[in-house]
Amino acid sequence: MVERTPILNALTHLVMLSGLILLLLPLYVVFVASTHDFRTVNTVPLPLFPGDRMIENWTAVWNSAGFGPKMLNSLIMATGVTVGKIVLAALSAFSIVYFRYRLRMVFFWLIFITLMLPLEVRIVPTYAVAADVFRPLGATVNTVLDTIAGIRVAFPEWSLLNSHAGLILPLVATATGTFLYRQFFLTVPDELAEAAKMDGAGAFRFFRDVLIPLSRTNMAALATIMFVYAWNQYLWPLLIITDVANYGTATMQLQRLVPGPNFGEPPRWHTAMAGTLMVMLPPLLVVIFMQRWFVRGLVNTDR
Repeated sequence: MVERTPILNALTHLVMLSGLILLLLPLYVVFVASTHDFRTVNTVPLPLFPGDRMIENWTAVWNSAGFGPKMLNSLIMATGVTVGKIVLAALSAFSIVYFRYRLRMVFFWLIFITLMLPLEVRIVPTYAVAADVFRPLGATVNTVLDTIAGIRVAFPEWSLLNSHAGLILPLVATATGTFLYRQFFLTVPDELAEAAKMDGAGAFRFFRDVLIPLSRTNMAALATIMFVYAWNQYLWPLLIITDVANYGTATMQLQRLVPGPNFGEPPRWHTAMAGTLMVMLPPLLVVIFMQRWFVRGLVNTDR
């Protein structure tokens, strides 16, 4: 137990205050830059206090840069990825914990190992699959059939490029979510499963009526993390989306705000910073409104 003294308390608060300043200072600079005009932002040094152009800059970004449809696409992507990750993680963890098949731990460790393979590492094979979903399966099946019977089967083409499905489906698998759900399911007393079985409940009913209500805080914590993760995705949408007008996301649109209208002109940092704040707002609101559930889901105080 750490002894509480006035000196230690003062030092602790000083460290926390220093960390808070380091965290908020860049955000304050972004906010100040978004409230000035083009000429003021490009002067050195940048003013320390906000200006009077905030509404004008936000309006210009929303209208001229087409941020409305881009924000909607980001919302569809983030919501779809979040829901998909939660459902897939819960089902996979349920299978690993409650079904006693022989290779379940092998499958779990194969899933867990993917934590060491971020999207950037597997971006090329993931893109190849998204470009033609049935091509890997067709190549494998045709190789086997050609070797055995000398025949080939024509598989249909299904491309996920330039679609909301392409933004969502390749990102829904999550080793983190599977691990969190597995650790929670292991803490559920076996008596609950036995009681449900005695009442005639099947596996899916036990999963739906018992495990899902018990894991609401875990679900909320995972949803918060995954929504922010999906909203901030830049590399994957940039790779698979060429029809930016219809399927571009807000993070993709940000990089289009920085260059000047003509070559050689100074960057338009005032509109870029306004767009940055606009993109930051949805995940920030999600974190604020989900904070209580997020903390409870991480520390498990209600179990």
